[in-house]
Amino acid sequence: MSVFDTVIVVDWSAKSAPSPVRPSADAIWIAETSGGETACSYHRTRSEAVAHLEARFEGVLAEGRRVLAGFDFAFGYPAGTAQALTGHEDVFALWAWLAERIEDDARNGNNRFEVAAEMNRCLQGRPFWGRPKERQVADLHWGKGETDYSAFAERRAVEQVLTGAKPVWQLMGNGSVGSQSLTGLPRLQGLRVRFGGALSVWPFEAPETPIVLAEVWPSMLADEVAAQMGPDDVKDAAQVTVLAEALHAAAQRGDMGALLAAAKGPEAEGWVLGASVEHLLRRRTTLSPPPLSNDCFALPPGVDWTPVDEALDVLRARLGPVVGSEILVSSEADGRVVAQDVVAVRANPPGANSAVDGYGFAHASLFEGDNILPLVAGRAAAGAPFEGSVPEGHAVRILTGALVPEGVDTVVLEEDTRTDATHVAFRGPVKRGANTRRAGEDVEAGEVILREGHILRPPDLALLAATGNAKVEVRHRLRVGVLSTGDELAAPGSTMDPARTFDANRPMLLSLIRRWGYEAVDLGHVPDDRDTLRDRLDGAGVQAILTSGGASAGDEDHVSALLRDEGNLTSWRIALKPGRPLALALWKGVPVIGLPGNPVAALVCAALFARPSLSMLAGAGWPEPPRFKVPAAFEKRKKPGRREYLRARLGPDGVEVFKSEGSGRISGLSWADGLVELPDGAANIARGDLVTFLPYADLGIG
Repeated sequence: MSVFDTVIVVDWSAKSAPSPVRPSADAIWIAETSGGETACSYHRTRSEAVAHLEARFEGVLAEGRRVLAGFDFAFGYPAGTAQALTGHEDVFALWAWLAERIEDDARNGNNRFEVAAEMNRCLQGRPFWGRPKERQVADLHWGKGETDYSAFAERRAVEQVLTGAKPVWQLMGNGSVGSQSLTGLPRLQGLRVRFGGALSVWPFEAPETPIVLAEVWPSMLADEVAAQMGPDDVKDAAQVTVLAEALHAAAQRGDMGALLAAAKGPEAEGWVLGASVEHLLRRRTTLSPPPLSNDCFALPPGVDWTPVDEALDVLRARLGPVVGSEILVSSEADGRVVAQDVVAVRANPPGANSAVDGYGFAHASLFEGDNILPLVAGRAAAGAPFEGSVPEGHAVRILTGALVPEGVDTVVLEEDTRTDATHVAFRGPVKRGANTRRAGEDVEAGEVILREGHILRPPDLALLAATGNAKVEVRHRLRVGVLSTGDELAAPGSTMDPARTFDANRPMLLSLIRRWGYEAVDLGHVPDDRDTLRDRLDGAGVQAILTSGGASAGDEDHVSALLRDEGNLTSWRIALKPGRPLALALWKGVPVIGLPGNPVAALVCAALFARPSLSMLAGAGWPEPPRFKVPAAFEKRKKPGRREYLRARLGPDGVEVFKSEGSGRISGLSWADGLVELPDGAANIARGDLVTFLPYADLGIG
């Protein structure tokens, strides 16, 4: 279950005295929204805030609703902490351990610094730091200088993803959350005890209970907060309000499941709700496109023949996406359309690293000529960084891809050195920064890497992975139906009656749709019967329909007649050869493109008009095929008035055209590997003249 009726966000405080009577910063602010107005309350003490939360949770249970409550402090510590303190790698064992030791009275008086010092005595490296300068606490330093993070990581995995997030070991200073966790986790343990099986804690437990607690980071939406704050607003209040409303909106539009599924890293460390998928919180409304207007295909009054370019301009201006979006695992999103701009979660490379196998050192320690530097013990390898700093005048063995250690800014190639067990020798000069890659030299964290409307390809999946985007928001795949009409059509090979024509358009168009990246839906063949055609259109279950045949104005052109009488039809007469008639309509909101029945004209019109139109409907924008100028290996005299497209293929002397321009010669479609485009005006083409060639591949044909 991922739908919540109510969302509560808490800005916690670790003050050791009650906050001012007048609402101010550095207090406890609680925002609550159920989809209408958001209420934001101010609390001077932690006891008062917890009593408020308990009352709200009791109300939710009594009313049979569900609540998500977010708290802005860390729910876990770097991997191994719980094991070292309690003997169990269980986050709740650590919560209980803290609840037994933290004293926090009704006026906020607490012993958090003393408990942190006790934890330091149990944890190798004494990772906690930060206390008031005037307060002496054994085993707890005022600054970070004497801490050692070789046994326990300085940052949880999530703090490496969130730019600006402070490590949980830091107890004082701007943005620190260490003290909030020490005072907050015992209070959450109390809520667990009180509400029992009605309460769960994400991501450690399945979020399927009426009350779900989660760790949040209001600074994630800093830009949105800044945009909504007034001059007299308290930032803490604005942050919880904006985040509560964003989380509630995500729950209502179905994005909460993706937010809850995005946790990474060691399980015991916890995760911040929304980290690595922040874009889901910035979507304030469901990405559901507006319907197409009923007159989107209407031409200006008095227009009879429409030039190709004008027809394309009308379609480009009036069509837009008709599909919503979903979150996919990035590795499974090949061929899908990006629904929102994607930003790099992490820089690539994430840290300065070596481009070669060799030896690293500080450039300032070099001489112009021969250099002999003593080697420090150890080495730097990819995935196994050198721990510590390399002193100036020393060098360290470093392998390709290894993080550049502190004290190193230059690497010399292994082949340019000689070494024994203790020293490395090489000849200068060596350029400062040689053979190193700076952090983010490819992509900076926060940089837009893929734009909305981009169609994902294998290289894009590599970029998503390299920048930490495990999931990506993409458009739903457009569902396109293909319908053949006419009593004269028969299934291929079903008859030898010369009065019947085998249905060649439907397999061709279905194949085209699949090549264009859409879901092709075979709507079958409908005879010249209006009721049957209506039923087939009504039950199509698609977002766009291609028909072939019946698009003109003859007695048996039932597609045009039905769409004109019961839909919204515009019959376009395109100044085009082959393919003049084109029916464009809406059938109960679904766009219908009525292609000519002749297979040659159907293919040309599909490539020129249906392909870019479907791309717009799919959210991928308007594709403009490249046009190449190539010598003509043919001669032709063309009259003015219509643009012409000739089946063509490249040969040794230039581009050749099919021997016949007859629009019934399907073999010419198979023979060709592209189209020659001749201009609207008159043309007299001689061999060797440059003509415009559109390869099939660039039209999505093959």
